[in-house]
Parts: sequence; C-alpha cells; structure tokens
Amino acid sequence: MAAGDAIGTEVPAARGPDPALVQWIVVGAFVVACFWLRSDWPWLTKYPASLVVPLVDWANVFMTWFVATFQAIFKAVTWLLEWPMLGLQSLLQWLPWPATMAAFVCLAYAAAGRGLAIFTLATLFYMLITGHWSESMNTLALVGVSVPLAVALGFTLGVMGYRSKRAESIIQPLLDLMQTVPTFAYLIPILLLFGFGPVVGLIASAIYACPPMVRNVMHGLRRIPSDILESGQMSGTNRRQRFWWVEVPSALPQIMVGVNQTTMAALSMVIIAAIIGGFDDIGWEVLSTMRKAQFGQSLLAGSVIALIAMVMDRISWGFTRRDRFLEAHTLPFWQRHRILLVALLSMAILTLLAQVLPGLKSYPDALVLYPAEPLNAGLTWVVKNFGGVLEWVKNTTLFFFLLPIRIGFENAISPFSWGFTLTPAMIAGYAVGVALLALWALWRWNWHGAVTVILLGGLLFFGTTNIPWPAFMAVVGLLAWQTGGLRVTVFAIASLLFILVTGVWPQAMLSIYLCGAAVAISFVVGGLLGIWASRSTGFSAFIRPINDTLQTMPQFVYLIPVLMFFQVGEFSALLAIIAYAIVPMIRYTEHGLRNIRPDIIEASQSMGCTRGQILFQVQLPLALPEIMLGLNQTIMYGLAMLVIAALVGTSGLGQLVYIALGKADVGKGLVAGLSMALIAMVTDRIIQAWANRKKAELGLE
Repeated sequence: MAAGDAIGTEVPAARGPDPALVQWIVVGAFVVACFWLRSDWPWLTKYPASLVVPLVDWANVFMTWFVATFQAIFKAVTWLLEWPMLGLQSLLQWLPWPATMAAFVCLAYAAAGRGLAIFTLATLFYMLITGHWSESMNTLALVGVSVPLAVALGFTLGVMGYRSKRAESIIQPLLDLMQTVPTFAYLIPILLLFGFGPVVGLIASAIYACPPMVRNVMHGLRRIPSDILESGQMSGTNRRQRFWWVEVPSALPQIMVGVNQTTMAALSMVIIAAIIGGFDDIGWEVLSTMRKAQFGQSLLAGSVIALIAMVMDRISWGFTRRDRFLEAHTLPFWQRHRILLVALLSMAILTLLAQVLPGLKSYPDALVLYPAEPLNAGLTWVVKNFGGVLEWVKNTTLFFFLLPIRIGFENAISPFSWGFTLTPAMIAGYAVGVALLALWALWRWNWHGAVTVILLGGLLFFGTTNIPWPAFMAVVGLLAWQTGGLRVTVFAIASLLFILVTGVWPQAMLSIYLCGAAVAISFVVGGLLGIWASRSTGFSAFIRPINDTLQTMPQFVYLIPVLMFFQVGEFSALLAIIAYAIVPMIRYTEHGLRNIRPDIIEASQSMGCTRGQILFQVQLPLALPEIMLGLNQTIMYGLAMLVIAALVGTSGLGQLVYIALGKADVGKGLVAGLSMALIAMVTDRIIQAWANRKKAELGLE
C-alpha cells in the first residue's frame, strides 16, 4: 500500500514549469537570436527606408485639400472668438489696478478665507511692482475665455458620455489622444485652419484643457446615490428637470474639481499660446527673455505664471467644497452673495477714485522694482565660482548614466568617457555579474526578479538605440500579454508597428531613452520621499506645498533654472523632466502607504515585526499597486515634457514635433505626436492592467 493511501490522502501530481516562465524563455531565445544576427541582417536594427509607409505625405496632401475647402468656416470661428477675448482684454486693461485687486481678493476670500485672500493680494502686488501687470492681464484674458470654452465643451461631452455607452466608447479614446498627443503636434493643423494670432492659442488651450472636465462630469454624475435619483423621479420631475434640478446639483462638487483641473491645464498653455501668436502676455515675456538668455528677466516673468497658477488652483479648488453648496441653499440671498456685493462696491469706489488720482489708474514707473540685473549678477557669480562643480556633475551624469542607457556599455565605455577600453574579459565579467545577480533575485524573490535583472542588464549593455526592433516588440508584447491579455497585446503590437512603418522608430527609441532615464530617477527619489512622507507627518507637511508648487507651474518654467546653471543639452532636459514628473511618484507612494488598513499593521506589530520588516514585508507589498499607478503617472508626465525639453537641445520625437511646427509640416507633426501618444497609452494600459490584477490578488478591490 502506498504511503499516500495509508494516511488516506492523495499524492499531489507533479507540477510542470510555470507557463509564464516558459514564455519568457522562448522570448529570451528569440531576443538572443536577434542580437546574434544583427550584424549579418542590418534590417533587424535599422528598418529599411524602402518599406516606410508615406503617411506623412498622405497627411499633408489631405490637409492641403481640407484647408482649401473649409478654411473660410474656421476663419469665421476665429472672428467670433476674437470678440470676447479682445473685450475681456480691454476691460482688464481699463480697470484700475486697485479695482482688479479688490475683485480677485474678494474672490479668493469667498473661495477659501483670509489666508488665500492674503496670498492672492501678495501675488497681485508682485505682478504690479515688478512691472508685469499689463502682460498678466493679457494672460488672464486668454485664460478667462479658454476656460469657459473648455468647461462648456467638456460638460457637453461628459453628459453625452454619461447618458450613452456608445458615446463614451468614442469619447474615451479621444480623451486619451487629447491628453497624450503633444500640444505642438495639433498646433500645426490649428494654425493652418484658424490662422496666426491669439485665437489659435485660445483654441489650443481649450482642446488641451477639456479632458479633465469630461472625465469629472461623467464621474460625478455616475456617483449620485440612487435614492437621490429616485426621490427626484417620485417628485414628478421630467427628464430635463431631474437633470438640472437634481443630478447636476448633486454632482456639482465633482464637476467643480473638473473646473479646477481645466483651469490649471489652460494656464499651463500660456507660453505655447505665445509661441503661436499670443498678444503681449506674460507667456511671451518668458519666451522672449529665454531666447535672449536673460535668465533674471525670465525668472521674474516665470514666477508670475507660477504664482497665478497657484492662486487660480486654490481659488477653483476652494469652490469644490461640498459644504459650500449645502450652505448656499440655507442662507438668504444677501448673505449668500455678500462678498460679491462687497467686491462690486469696492470696484466702483476704486474706479471712481482712479479718475482723480492718477497713481491708482496706472502704477507709477518710479515705484517699479525690477531686480533682474542683480539676479543675473548672482547667476554669474555662482557660475564663476561653482562652474567646475556644475560641469563635473553634468559630465559625470552624461558619461556614466545617460550614455550607457542610450548606446549601451559596449559603445559608451571608451578612454574618452570612462578612461579605459572595454575588453572581452570585462564583458565576460559583466555577464557573470548579471547572472549572479539574477540568481540572487531568483533565490530572494522568484523568477520574475531574475527576468527583471536580466532585462535591465541587457538594456544597460546594449542601450535603447541598439536594440533590434523585433526583440523590443517581442518583450513589450509578452509584457502586455501577461498583464492585460489579448486586447492589450494587440494594441501594443499595433502601436509599435505604426511607429516602425512610419519611419520614426529611431526617434522613438531616443525619446524612450531620455524619458526612461528621468522616470528611473523619479521612481527611486520620489519613492523614497514618499516613504519618508508616509512615516513623518512633519516631512509630509513640509513637502506638500513643494509638490503643489511643482504641479501647478507651467511646463516651460521648469526650463528656466536648469538653463541658468547647465545651459542647453540633454542634462538640462533630464532635470526639467524629473522636476515635472517626480510629483506623482511622491504623492501615490505616500497615499498607498498611508491607506493600508490599520488592523494589518497592528497584526504585524503583535507578531513582533520591526519597523523595517513592517515596511518592506507588509506595507510596500500592499501599497505596490498604488505605487505602480504613481509610476504610470510619472511616465505620462515625463512623455508630456519631452516636447518642451526639445527646446533645450534634446533629440527624439519631441524634436521632430517642434521642427514640424516651425515648418508647418502637418504630416510629420501628427505622426511624431501620435507616436508619443501611442507610447504613453501602451505604457498606461500595461501598468493599469498589472495594478488591477495585483489589487485583485491582494483583495484590495
């Protein structure tokens, strides 16, 4: 009798190898074969030009016909939109500066109380005393028209998506494209259709700022409790009355979150709007001074944009509080609108006083404080005294970090860069080191860790620009298959094929290299800062306003400080991308760690776990889905910054888009922009699928 029969149990059947591991072994063999044959078959690394699909030419031919046929209609739209923008601009320029200040301070007080009112007053005084008042009012005129336009469009699309699943299936991909295609890419057809001028910036701002409104409207309407909807129906309301009297008021706090995000997105476009014909606004001031390398002047103007962004963010966010809407229905009319009445009365009095006191109508030039030259002198002193240190930091990062990622150790290690030549013995030692590290990862975790080590080791040795395109597609396709299944895999492979056959694969690899390097640093540094913030209330309170500042500043502003100290180049672009992309990593890491159920932490403490064991064996594994979503957002932010980084000398898809804008090449701009959008969406689909599956495995859904 068998031992299993003697104790009344069945002997478990022998398990075969993990199918997922077998798939990686097969793909690994294919990747090795591609590298082995790349010297004999050059098309494995360089796609034949004869097979490139002339999509660029087709798009240009279509755009030429479309512009010739329909341009008159778009010119009419331009004429219509000019009226409200020029009217608002004239009003803001005509109003005395104390009256404008009174209006904004009262608005800030109504939104969030005395603290925000003081901050708003300080911001407006900064704009005034530095001589940027007129340019700032022009910027507010642009935002003041583009935001209502984006809100109206976003609200309409959001309601359509809420009411119709078919409409939502069309709207969602459009939102992905609007948020991931670089703004410069769709500026080209907009320029051709609407002509050169400030209205083009207004339209581009509205398109860019619309998606957050759409998403929040759909989300807010779908979160309305069913009992509220039933009460409205039982009250005898028809469909239109129920929507405007029940559904919209119930969803208003979430809708106002959309207004907040739309406002910030529109404001981030002010410099791009200046590039394509904005009037003499603060965006043009930043752009023109950056082009002249007047860093003190550009810093002062960029600070105005950052301060306006923070003020508008806090004002619009203040109006999202739910208690505000509950209070509005319980107070009499004059109490609900007392701040508005104070604002109107103050503006009227100050406007009348300005007619007899010239200093109130126009701020005296003698009182303007413009410390640009001292700032330039300070910058010169820093560069003169610490230029050697700054140059060493830049060159060390370029030679020992960026170059290996781009062209691999096999090409980066040379006497010029590393001080020695890469020998066969060193290559063998590197391979042995990667193998040992992979074995350690296999013992410490599982085969997933070993595969990760091997992939990273191969990437560092060969570099992103030297990877055969079939090997890259195979690895990405397998990642998509194992995380998201057939649909994600088909989308990923189709996206990569589009990039390949349209002839922008080399530029895509350069973009992936620079964005990947920035994301790697943001992941490590942002993750560590997020862990620290989750474990220290004091540090969390300290870093929160820094995160708010980094998240509200327009993208161009990040270029100013890095250009001051490191001039044009990839290192400056790297720092700008990191500054813009690191915030989601910090926020999501802290959020994931702080929201772990307390009973789980208490159980691990009762088992005698140390603080470090609780962090690494309990908290981080449970927070990993949230952390990966933070990584996802970091990648999205990094890709969005690539086009801006092209202004400081980077290469890749961002540079293609910027060059296409200068030449009004619609086809090249759309192909490069759509390729960047596809990279972002593929990354988003894979990470979202992995995070959702991990949440299900951990029982967090």
